[in-house]
Amino acid sequence: MEQKEVLIGPFKQLLTMCNLPDKGALSDKQLEIVEYAGIWISGDKIKQIAGFDELRLVIPEDVQVYELQKEYVCMPSYIDCHTHIVFGGNRANDFAMRNAGSSYLEIAESGGGIWNTVKHTRERELDQLVDITVLRANELIKQGVTTVEVKSGYGLTVEEELKILRAIAWANKQSKADLIATCLAAHTLPKDYSGTAEDYLSDIAERLFPLLKAECLTNRIDAFIEKSAFTADQIQDYFKTAQNMGFDITVHADQFSPSGSQVAVDFNAVSADHLEASTDHEIALLAKSDVVAVALPAASLGIGCTFTPARKLLDAGACLAIATDWNPGSAPMGQLIASASILAAMEKLTNAEVLAAVTFRAAKALNLTDRGRLAKGLLADFVIYESDNYQHITYRQGSLQPSSVWKNGEEVFSKN
Repeated sequence: MEQKEVLIGPFKQLLTMCNLPDKGALSDKQLEIVEYAGIWISGDKIKQIAGFDELRLVIPEDVQVYELQKEYVCMPSYIDCHTHIVFGGNRANDFAMRNAGSSYLEIAESGGGIWNTVKHTRERELDQLVDITVLRANELIKQGVTTVEVKSGYGLTVEEELKILRAIAWANKQSKADLIATCLAAHTLPKDYSGTAEDYLSDIAERLFPLLKAECLTNRIDAFIEKSAFTADQIQDYFKTAQNMGFDITVHADQFSPSGSQVAVDFNAVSADHLEASTDHEIALLAKSDVVAVALPAASLGIGCTFTPARKLLDAGACLAIATDWNPGSAPMGQLIASASILAAMEKLTNAEVLAAVTFRAAKALNLTDRGRLAKGLLADFVIYESDNYQHITYRQGSLQPSSVWKNGEEVFSKN
């Protein structure tokens, strides 16, 4: 089939996010901004970025031209590299109890917590979970997010985890976003499991991992390393098995207490996520490694705890990504730019650092090299705002919504 070619522009400002390092602090002066730019798209990829008038002179006659009549800003579409959007029910009562002073244990004993979501998710049929996932992915698309990592972890049996991961696979075929599945069967020890934590992990590794490979459901294994979930010692064999089978490792690390970052570095994980409790020791470990540090500011807001030490991580030389952690318990917001902008204010992050954290650095957390920047040969994934200044994206703290979102060279959302 002949590839469709399109030219769109002119953009008042186009941020390529190119020529920026994967790690460390960034200045806004380092941002590459092309003024009055055009994007020439061929199929699902970018063919060229240059001045709009310059491109109009060289494109063939059969290239479709979208000439913009207002002032717009364009940048790579966003990558949400940590979500839990496959879930049933809600935990609004947890939030109310937490704000009224109840502890995590008290909430769990009253019927809340992760186990509450597990029960509601298990009650959903496969097709219901598919519909739920597509609906939430489409909400993210409206925000400019076109690649979404999606975790399991609310099944906690081989059969229920498979149901969730199959739902993600089916939802990926129905949504315009790319959904990247991650197995989080090691989310917590299920209350209805009669054995030890070690028994549970061994059972999952032995029975579930081969099925994940056979059905090509995911190449990513995650675990929650925390006193209330699995310890650093307990997770060793589980991760060794996963790594030996060719899975990428990612870790829920240092949310309430440190130890997960060390495991992430030891296993050369692609990312260590949360990090609210990371000390200078963990920050130094991550900075010296290739592990992406993923901040989840909405979880800090939802729980009412400290934020990930993003400023210290960047200054130490780490690679920082930012994600929503969209889940029914600690992070029900599901708003990437709003939560990232709040983190920027609290941690004093530059616009360049924030935008890198939701584009190419977030792509690195998913081992993706074909997106997150706007350049020849990369996917034509970009977001367009009606504005004359890219700074308004974070300045408006999420209230400036995209006018248009493009994925794989196709407009997948428009306000008009």
